[in-house]
Amino acid sequence: MAVKRSGLGKGLDSLIPASTGSKKKNGNENKNEKVDITSERDIVMMKITNVEPNRQQPRKQFEEDALLELADSIKQHGVLQPLLVQNKGEHYEIIAGERRWRASKLAGLKEIPVMIKDFSEQEVVEISLIENIQRENLNPIEEAVAYKRLMEEFHLKQDEIADRVSKSRAAVTNSMRLLKLDEKVRQMVIDEMLSTGHARALLSLENEALQHTVATRVFDEKLSVRETEKLVKSLLHPKASRRPAADPAQDVVYQNLEEKIRSIVGTKVAIQRRKHNKGKIEIEYYSREELERIIELFESIG
Repeated sequence: MAVKRSGLGKGLDSLIPASTGSKKKNGNENKNEKVDITSERDIVMMKITNVEPNRQQPRKQFEEDALLELADSIKQHGVLQPLLVQNKGEHYEIIAGERRWRASKLAGLKEIPVMIKDFSEQEVVEISLIENIQRENLNPIEEAVAYKRLMEEFHLKQDEIADRVSKSRAAVTNSMRLLKLDEKVRQMVIDEMLSTGHARALLSLENEALQHTVATRVFDEKLSVRETEKLVKSLLHPKASRRPAADPAQDVVYQNLEEKIRSIVGTKVAIQRRKHNKGKIEIEYYSREELERIIELFESIG
């Protein structure tokens, strides 16, 4: 079986050492050898139980539906691209191809094709990161965490990381900025409740509680990125004639009040604050029927 490289890109190929020649069985073969040689290009068939994932790899989440689809494909066509692994003594650790390994287990395979190579710890991180980025398998937070690890553990600069993953330095910088978000907001990004555009807009809010409050409002009201930017700007730079000096704690209070009123009337509500505890409440409606419903609601309360 030939090695399929079309999806890897130059970045990943450049990190994989060139083949050192085919392995052949002979009289001097290690008695503890776990694999059978099936190719002259360092591809071997290995028991799937001898292979384990790398717990430090950037990707932490795998979509179940996508894995099931891949498992169906593997049942029909087999594993078209070998996994990249390294010998860890008691087992072989996956460097690239954990998704294929998981799908192969679902498909009931007993053996899978692998390529065995030796890598430094830094190369392992880089290869795992590059493979996932090129396949768009990482969520934005996983990608940012991987960049941070390359910087902190292996002392790579942002421009060096950018070169390795074939991205601009600005893209790497913007990605890592997401780690400044409140932990709850980061989880909303992971859960795809917020896009990276929404998340970047929230970075201007230094108060983490306010970040989460605004993020929840963005999700509940399905605000666009532009609307989110406008909301954040209004919180950071309130009009002097209509609002008192900015107070993040008070902002949270009023945001919660808006949410309470919104839950009662069932539509978007905005509290416009002014000086001396004065202001006004704006209630939006989107049709004549909805206006009549809101009026009936107030009449029933009265």
